[in-house]
Amino acid sequence: MKRVTLGGGTVEVSEICLGTMTFGNQTPEAEGHAQIDRALDGGITFLDTAEMYPVNPVRRETIGLTETIIGNWLAKTGKRDRVEIATKITGPSQMVRDGAPYDGAIVAAAIDASLRRLQTDRIDLYQLHWPVRGSYAFRQNWTYDPSKQSKQQTLDHMADVLGALADAQKAGKIRAVGLSNESAWGLTQWCAVADRLGAPRMAAIQNEYSLLYRLYDTDLAEVAVNEDVTLLSYSPLAAGLLSGKYSGGAMPDGSRAAVDKATGGPGNLGGRKTPQGVAATKAYHTLAADHGWDAIHMAIAWQLTRPFKVVPIIGATRMDQLDHLIAGLGKPLPDDLRKAIDRLHKQYPLPY
Repeated sequence: MKRVTLGGGTVEVSEICLGTMTFGNQTPEAEGHAQIDRALDGGITFLDTAEMYPVNPVRRETIGLTETIIGNWLAKTGKRDRVEIATKITGPSQMVRDGAPYDGAIVAAAIDASLRRLQTDRIDLYQLHWPVRGSYAFRQNWTYDPSKQSKQQTLDHMADVLGALADAQKAGKIRAVGLSNESAWGLTQWCAVADRLGAPRMAAIQNEYSLLYRLYDTDLAEVAVNEDVTLLSYSPLAAGLLSGKYSGGAMPDGSRAAVDKATGGPGNLGGRKTPQGVAATKAYHTLAADHGWDAIHMAIAWQLTRPFKVVPIIGATRMDQLDHLIAGLGKPLPDDLRKAIDRLHKQYPLPY
């Protein structure tokens, strides 16, 4: 598998990343370990996790469990030098630290806690899961209101956090830093403050990006290209919607939507499973079939054609799903299919 360097730094990773957010909930520990083994066999060495995982749902009693499962795999196999590990500190959430925002001191403590759970001496990429000032991610773009933000307060916060990240990097605890669920303005300011302080620059930004969700394509892409920041695209299959398994109103047992509904949620894939989203998915499946492609393979291959640095994060609750994803890797997307995707995108812009 092709190797890429995150941003303008020195951390080299596989061009596909394995997401682990279901490990410890929908995916039992043994299955999670088997998935990591299978990913390595397929050339995927980059693992992404977070202190708040597993999700669907997020529960206080399971915070940190996914990192623990990965740490147990590292201890069992001794393959720390075979993988690159990315993790994240949670933004303000009632499930973690009772909703308290993170500052430099909390970042330092959270890094140490993640290192203990992961049973390692270093984290290859340490990310800020979402900004303390708020975010338009997770379907909040429909009601986003930044009017109460204080620019100076935000810049002071960035300087404080970057100081802690710089200290952690000097101590060898982290190798690179990144953002998640950030905006174009936020990314610009993080880079500017880092340059002013001589602190580590953001090497990556982990934002949602898929055939159905392309907010990254304009302002964020421009900033990332000019500041040399790599997109780690999460939900490249729109939380499973693009798999087509929800077509015709289906709700497969064990699926993300079914689990969410069974635990009191709306079962709408975090707002993605809308009539427009289902219709767009059907159109992309038809397009893929017309070109002799599997729709899932097309969705991942398309990401690697984008005019900016991107590492798709693939994830699966079951091994057969991961096998199917891996089977499509390395197959280049034909130019005529890429152009057809662009045309179809204009028919189904922002379906959720």
